[in-house]
Amino acid sequence: MRKYTLSFLTTALIGIGFTAQAAELIMVEEPGCAWCAKWENELGEIYPKTSEGKYAPLRKVELSDLKRKDGPEVLGVMPTTPVVFTPTFLLVDDGKEIARLQGYPGEDFFWGLLEQMLIEHTDYVAPSLDQGS
Repeated sequence: MRKYTLSFLTTALIGIGFTAQAAELIMVEEPGCAWCAKWENELGEIYPKTSEGKYAPLRKVELSDLKRKDGPEVLGVMPTTPVVFTPTFLLVDDGKEIARLQGYPGEDFFWGLLEQMLIEHTDYVAPSLDQGS
């Protein structure tokens, strides 16, 4: 019995290790940004409930904080090039930028572009649209 309990616990602990989340979506914004507000109004509430939001949780960062000399280190975000426009969405893995979406092209385009970024740069698999399976 003890052998089975130990085996079960080992399997459970190994399984927990595989649930770690590496991908994160960083939204770089600034006060007064109309397109940031538009994104927030259209998608802010729904994003965490989507498969994309669950795979790459959103974290908001102020542009001024990111531009500080120690900003990237303090925030744990290393952009490949300076962020100039807001909103800019940085797809990061382990704090390093792996893809970028500059601006907010509207709800319809945002989802397609985000899904494409996730598929091309991570192991994300888009949910199937086939309801029959």
